[in-house]
Amino acid sequence: MTAHILLVEDEVKLARFIELELDSEGYQVTVAHDGMSGLSLARESEPDLAILDWMLPGLTGVEFCRRLRATGSKVPVILLTARDEVGDRVAGLDAGADDYVVKPFSIEELLARIRAHLRRTQELDEDVLQFEDLTLNRRTREVYRGQRAIDLTAKEFDLLEYLLSHPRQVYTRDQILENVWGYDFMGDSNIIEVYIRYLRLKLEERSEKRLIHTVRGVGYALREQ
Repeated sequence: MTAHILLVEDEVKLARFIELELDSEGYQVTVAHDGMSGLSLARESEPDLAILDWMLPGLTGVEFCRRLRATGSKVPVILLTARDEVGDRVAGLDAGADDYVVKPFSIEELLARIRAHLRRTQELDEDVLQFEDLTLNRRTREVYRGQRAIDLTAKEFDLLEYLLSHPRQVYTRDQILENVWGYDFMGDSNIIEVYIRYLRLKLEERSEKRLIHTVRGVGYALREQ
């Protein structure tokens, strides 16, 4: 799948040059020339990676990063900056940037940084399942609803992971029993209802909208209301 890159750069000629280079590499590119427009695009289009100039009109690249991270976005961010002082680099990284490239830079270096971050993201994606504001990490066994960490038992985690593996798909009780509890499970089949209730209580603890829905006469599905 073609990666979508958001480029926010107020120098129009430089932005156009980078856009053409990215386009020739096969990336889908969206361009903004000021911080506020770029932030709106980042929230609406959910790019795979963002490239930001440090000194943007309306909203600096550093403030852009802070606001973007405050929404829970994990999109990799590369800052383009003429600032090469250690304090400036630390400020950018502390604000949520993943990397920085100092101007003037070679386009080959920027492309290499982009490939590295996209590759790292793809590797992480295999471990991370996400739907709406719900995130589950298979490797660390951590679950989040937005920024809120959710403590699950081992079986609650396994059940949620199964439902998250194919959002919107309806799973029958037999499918859930076989894949979560095992084909040789000899206990009470009502165990599914019990654990669905446990999950709902934890996922909706702060009155968040319901994600696990009962499909009457069939089973359960993870989907929007």
